[in-house]
Amino acid sequence: MPKIQFRTSSGDLHTVEADEGESLMQAAVRGGVPGILGECGGELSCATCHVYVSDAWGTRFPPASADEQDLLEMTDDCRPESRLGCQLKVSESVDGLVAEVARS
Repeated sequence: MPKIQFRTSSGDLHTVEADEGESLMQAAVRGGVPGILGECGGELSCATCHVYVSDAWGTRFPPASADEQDLLEMTDDCRPESRLGCQLKVSESVDGLVAEVARS
């Protein structure tokens, strides 16, 4: 079972065991990670699961879709490494990932 770490804006690390195939957002919500709300339930309509994923890890996920990019560009804190956690599926290849939770 892959372990994902989420770093909050205060610098705290929250480690969550994730099931393969679930999204980072689902794992974070289930694990009670502060700052990840997942208000739309993964329907790609809210950006309350905004995270930063470094290039080293980002290449292990498919590129962001146009719809994901559109939502991210509407946030105040969009960066090149911005992703929506609901669009990132967990696999063994991301075991150990550290995702930074964007400020909400």
